[in-house]
Amino acid sequence: MFEQLTDKLGSVFKKLTGRGLLTEQNIKDAAREIRMALLEADVNYKIVRQFIADVESRALGQEVIKSVQPGQVFIKIVHDEMTKLLGGGHSPLTIAQTPPTIVMLVGLHGSGKTTLAGKLARLFRQRGRHPLLVAADIYRPAAKKQLEILAKSIDVPYFTSQSDAVEICADAVRYAREKLYDFVILDTAGRLQVDQTLMNELADIKTKVKPTEVIFVADSMTGQEAVNVAAKFNESVGITGVVLTKLDGDARGGAALSIKAALQVPIKFVGVGEKLDALEEFHPERMASRILGMGDIVSLVEKAQQAVDLEKAKKLEQKLRKAEFTFEDFMDQLKQVRNMGPLESLLEMIPGFGGQLKGMKIDERAMSRIEAIINSMTPEERRNPSVIDGSRRKRIARGSGTSVQEVNALMKQFAQMQKMLKQFSRAGARSFLKGFPI
Repeated sequence: MFEQLTDKLGSVFKKLTGRGLLTEQNIKDAAREIRMALLEADVNYKIVRQFIADVESRALGQEVIKSVQPGQVFIKIVHDEMTKLLGGGHSPLTIAQTPPTIVMLVGLHGSGKTTLAGKLARLFRQRGRHPLLVAADIYRPAAKKQLEILAKSIDVPYFTSQSDAVEICADAVRYAREKLYDFVILDTAGRLQVDQTLMNELADIKTKVKPTEVIFVADSMTGQEAVNVAAKFNESVGITGVVLTKLDGDARGGAALSIKAALQVPIKFVGVGEKLDALEEFHPERMASRILGMGDIVSLVEKAQQAVDLEKAKKLEQKLRKAEFTFEDFMDQLKQVRNMGPLESLLEMIPGFGGQLKGMKIDERAMSRIEAIINSMTPEERRNPSVIDGSRRKRIARGSGTSVQEVNALMKQFAQMQKMLKQFSRAGARSFLKGFPI
């Protein structure tokens, strides 16, 4: 995400950190380049102007000029100001004091409201809540069916009826109270463009059910237009938060960097993929670090904690110490890594790694081929690879849809891994593994 902006800011910072001393002219030149990068990223020009003014005000003081590492201090100032621009601190969804918490999703057609409804339901069910998904879009063909399918896929209850949208929402809240559901997600109708009929319906729903949160769902790929549309919804309905969808495909970042400052409404979540687990809480400081190419190690650790099975990790620790690592263990590790999300997005969270990925193509299919090869082995072969002779390799290749050469390559890599583990085991695996969270 934000590749274009990150690259341009990175080149600016590289020039500054290479200097032992910064002058007022150096700082003004850097500020001008940052201004151009932000404008090209489709950030609102008024917001850019204020941002640059704030950066220059701090940077031109003694804080940078008299610093031992002026380039690094300047980067920190830009990071701090960008964090403020994005909202300053994390703003979680408001939870109602008396259940249920009612989240009303609003936005244009195609922004991703229905998919977001499913993502939120899945997330809060994992957190011990009891969500109810409500299909209140009575206009878009198959909208109700889409939400019903999503609800079944995550085993979450679903509600709709043949009434109008306002009554569907009111009936759903009553139903939730009767059945003790504590989280109601209203998937309302959208339009291809803002119109008064849509706004009147949303205003009536809001008046009727009094939602805890009114969340505007913005397609980040539309850039500055998303901010303009959000402003119209805010004026007509009154929104309490924003969710930016399709952020994984946004190379510029205009919507993310403009919407909080333009509306004074916090960003609550960001969608980073199509799958139902591709939803992240929005943390301004972490997002600023990603934009500036500093990585996001905190989010990476959180993803790892969610994906790792602690019981399996303890058993793996014991096997590693005894050098008994098998293809079955290898498959478990692959699955846990894949559960954390796309490999490319994970690598971008590692500080200093984002720039190394430029121009590289992360082949996610390679992991799928490895899984196919291991799945084509018998249980005995996975536990004891030494039994896999030439004829077995041909059978595994046919079963996995790969070539014998690919099977041979995997076998060779695995043998090298086992050899290395045995060396660590003899040298004292306990001291080697001491710093690892397994």
